[in-house]
Amino acid sequence: MGQQQLLLIVLGVIIVGIAIVVGINLFNANAISSNKDAVVSDLNNLAALAHQYYMKPTSMGGGGNSYSGFTIPTGLSTTANGTYTVGTGTATSITFTGTGTQSGANGSPIAATIVVQVPPLADSVAITNP
Repeated sequence: MGQQQLLLIVLGVIIVGIAIVVGINLFNANAISSNKDAVVSDLNNLAALAHQYYMKPTSMGGGGNSYSGFTIPTGLSTTANGTYTVGTGTATSITFTGTGTQSGANGSPIAATIVVQVPPLADSVAITNP
């Protein structure tokens, strides 16, 4: 083979290698972003369940206008997206924390916190290690 053909083969291998590395990086970034979105979605679901508990009378197994006593249902404390814990539940607010299955940019797992408060106050979501 000539020198030009060998140069083209080497150049082709380098381009393919770079394309593979870029593809792997994009896949990992998408997996992290997807897990973060899934954890926030699960936390929103838990917030809705907590609000239902708050609104339900105690005679029907609810909180009777209090978040105290709310526990995460058995199948929702650990999902394919992560693990979830309930923080302090008071009469007017409750806090949930979710830890994702993917590691973020700094190597620690993705974590998000949501605080559910009595209406008309808005819920707040804080994501750490995006």
